[in-house]
Amino acid sequence: MPGIPSIPERFNLARHCLAPWALETPDKVALTVVGDLAGGAGSVEQWTYAALDREVRSVAAGLRAEGLSPGDRLLLRLPNNSDYALLFFGAIAAGLVPIPVSSMLTGADVGFLLADSGAAGIAMSADLAVPVANTGVHVFDEAAIARLKGFAPSIGYADTAAEDPAYMIYTSGTSSRPKGVVHAQRVALGRIPMHRDWQAIGSADTMLHAGAFNWSYTLGVGLLDPWSVGAAAVLYNGPKDIAVWPRLIRMTGATLFAAVPLLYRQMIKHAVLDRQDFATIRHCLCAGEAMHPSILEQWRAATGRELYESLGMSECSTFISSGPQVPVRPGSAGKPQQTRRIAVLPVDAGDQPLGAGETGLLAIHRADPGLMLGYWNRPDETAATTRGDWFVGGDLAAFDDDGYVWYHGRADDIMNAGGFRVSPLEVETALADCPGVAEVAVTEHRIDDTLSVIAAFVVRRPDHALDADAVLTHAGSRLAAYKRPRQVFFVDTLPRNVNGKLQRRALSQ
Repeated sequence: MPGIPSIPERFNLARHCLAPWALETPDKVALTVVGDLAGGAGSVEQWTYAALDREVRSVAAGLRAEGLSPGDRLLLRLPNNSDYALLFFGAIAAGLVPIPVSSMLTGADVGFLLADSGAAGIAMSADLAVPVANTGVHVFDEAAIARLKGFAPSIGYADTAAEDPAYMIYTSGTSSRPKGVVHAQRVALGRIPMHRDWQAIGSADTMLHAGAFNWSYTLGVGLLDPWSVGAAAVLYNGPKDIAVWPRLIRMTGATLFAAVPLLYRQMIKHAVLDRQDFATIRHCLCAGEAMHPSILEQWRAATGRELYESLGMSECSTFISSGPQVPVRPGSAGKPQQTRRIAVLPVDAGDQPLGAGETGLLAIHRADPGLMLGYWNRPDETAATTRGDWFVGGDLAAFDDDGYVWYHGRADDIMNAGGFRVSPLEVETALADCPGVAEVAVTEHRIDDTLSVIAAFVVRRPDHALDADAVLTHAGSRLAAYKRPRQVFFVDTLPRNVNGKLQRRALSQ
């Protein structure tokens, strides 16, 4: 099997995804955005490769004409529509660094991201507008975005280096504030093992992704990957309805379908799964959190289609997976993709890989072209992930004798909420000043074998009639929806060790 091509000195991610196909297959539909299906066929917006290439270059020219310079950061706070893709790839085409953020974030969240990133601009729609304290930040509202799209595509793609920043995503760390993960232009080449060993994607495919535009999983697997190989991408921005996905597959002729385990679980439980709806699907893809074997078993039985899982991290996307050439082993995410150098290292220290059956920290070789450049303005945290030639994340795992990787949770306290990483410290900070709260601790709480939620464990102030609704209401005013607790437990004390350190792992017990 071919490996990753040599990385050229000059490389632009947006040009790589769009320019070749705009020349070779200009009239091929590259992007379909489907809206509300209530009226039957639904509203459908389609973009050919030629149209996408032209519009992305128009946005790039507009951003430069508005005074932004290569290397400037541009925060994207937009609804789930094609403008998100145009601004994301247009910024990269201009040599800027887009920062996609969730529409669910609060104004305070966005204010922190603007300040922390030093963003020169923010693009946001009227219904998602937030106050911008720094008057030096360019604000692109809906009228300004329309103006950007009207520029002549005159400047072409920026002549960026492969090692230049391409985009930045914010992810929860062990502190109470998210940190920016900076990815290089070369990341597109670093994803080639995923195309081959997990997705098995080619130019004839149509990828339907169940996520929103702002999510890195969607931007990567839903757009960047299909466009890297000249395939078609389909995204949905209609009302939330778990029953819509089989209809969309049939309607669009999707050959690949990607989602998180929670969505597969919900489809099995609440949607009508007719095998005829999946006639065009070759296989399905799953990432974002560990998948319970029962979901795999029920999905196969209901649809007759295989479900390939993958495991990765925000800093390097996915690098372990099952696929057509790696048979599924229920409970395991699969094997390292070809050309990847993966190891399991001792938890406490050392850079010598452990043997099969030994649990340690999952690590990826620092030469991997898909690995991030580093954490934005956090050199100490970047250095803390380095052990010799290895980048070490916070995932615990072990190899078996056949080379399959088995996930054993997090070494730190980071929670996984439907595929989003959430710091318990961030949630605890938001709840600490809720009237009636004396102490609070937050952790994942398992509902059953296939589902866990964020739960808050609260010690009430003496003589205060605090109830769960009050805690949840307070959380709703401070936190994005995916960061909010779903359950509240009132306890007399929080578990601590002899030194007074909180023991979150003992909470659910």
